[in-house]
Amino acid sequence: MEPITSQRQPPPVLADRLVNLPDNLIVFDGICVLCSGFARFVARHDRTVGYRFVDAHSEIGQALYRLHGLDPQKMETNIVIRHGRAYTKMASFTATMRSLGWPWKALTILELLPRSFSDWTYDRIAGNRYRLGRRACPLPSAALRERLLG
Repeated sequence: MEPITSQRQPPPVLADRLVNLPDNLIVFDGICVLCSGFARFVARHDRTVGYRFVDAHSEIGQALYRLHGLDPQKMETNIVIRHGRAYTKMASFTATMRSLGWPWKALTILELLPRSFSDWTYDRIAGNRYRLGRRACPLPSAALRERLLG
């Protein structure tokens, strides 16, 4: 899947903080049970990459959404940043699964779907994520808490 690219600049106050962020980063909606479940899953199964996490509601999360041309109010996708590339929608999921190794790498088979269909499916789930699960999530796991950036 193609990563997204953007020429947008972050607010000057955050520019220094964004430059020093780790490369393997996941920005997720910490209120959404599906999104935070994804982050907890990755924190539990990540043995080699060392993902760090940012809540999309935080100042850094909001700035990263704007930097990558996304509306920070909608939080319609996770952002996964790997090797300097930002992935969204289904590409964010498959890029993450690929990096976790087997058996999770098998889920990259979803990349065989036409991008228009996979992104449409992702959008349907994302648009109904608060209806599909409760809106208040449990506290992050210890594995996620130690990797969460403020």
